[in-house]
Parts: sequence; C-alpha cells; structure tokens
Amino acid sequence: MAKENQFINALKNSDTQEIAFNKLLSDYKERLYWHVRKIVIDHDDANDVLQNTFIKVFDNINSFKQNSSIYTWMFRIATNESLNYINIKAKKIGISNEEWIAEKSDKLESDPYFEGDEVELKLQKAISKLPEKQRIVFNMRYFEEMKYEKISEILGTSEGGLKASYHHAVKKIKTYINE
Repeated sequence: MAKENQFINALKNSDTQEIAFNKLLSDYKERLYWHVRKIVIDHDDANDVLQNTFIKVFDNINSFKQNSSIYTWMFRIATNESLNYINIKAKKIGISNEEWIAEKSDKLESDPYFEGDEVELKLQKAISKLPEKQRIVFNMRYFEEMKYEKISEILGTSEGGLKASYHHAVKKIKTYINE
C-alpha cells in the first residue's frame, strides 16, 4: 500500500508525472485494453476508448481520493468510458445499445484482430446477447478472474447482486451454446 501511495504521489507531482504516467501505461494498458475490448467488442473502438480512459486518468489524477486502488479506479473509468462510447455510437445511428453490440458481434468473424476459434466465436456471440450488466460481470469474473469484492468496487453494486448477475449470465450462455 505504501508503494502505491508513493506511485500515486509521483503521478500527482509535475516533476515526476511523465515518468510515472509512462509506467502506469506500461503496467495497465494491456489489461485495460482487454477489459474494454470485451465490452465494446471491436479492436478500433477499444483503442479509442482506451485512449479516452488514459486521458481521463491523466486529467483527473489530482482528484483521485485513494478510496480504492488505482487499478480499481482505472477499471471503473474504463468501464464507464466503454458504456458511454456504446451509448453515443448507438444513439448516433438510432439503435439500442444491444443492437449495436449485436452488430459488432456479428462482425467478429471478419475482424482481423479476432484470433479465436469456432468455440470462442460462439462464446463471444453468446456473451454479446447478454444484458449489459450481466455481460460486464461475466467478462470481469470469467475472463479477468476478478473477485466479486473487486467487481463490486468497480461497478458500485452489491456482491450478492453481482453473484446473481453472473449466475444468470452463465445459464443464458449455456442455453445459447447448446442450441
């Protein structure tokens, strides 16, 4: 914890901020990219959201109250940026968020950055059919192996509610895959 406090102080100090921010980028860029990518599905969209996330982190680091770890704080920002991105894109073309996600999911097969096999593709399509909250909770729990406590901090939802969302998501995915 003391080490993280020193790191955050370096991020807030104008003399050390650039070096500390470059370290932050190298430590978290890939993990945040995959978190965002699972929400927005498309590689280019994920890069846009990731860039917005790091800009927001940089712009708001001085107001970071340290009530959670920097990791949790950044994941919360990345999640919110992802959801806002989907809202804006879907609204711009006059469709629901779910329809936007379904369109992105349907294009996964032709995505040059998607490296999964047929089973992975079917899993991703099943996940894309989930309601937004279940989709996010499933991805965080299943792929990122986050504990419910950490997901609760990031999403601001009770652990019990998260467990229920995950359980429902798993049932829906199994049903979709078995069809």
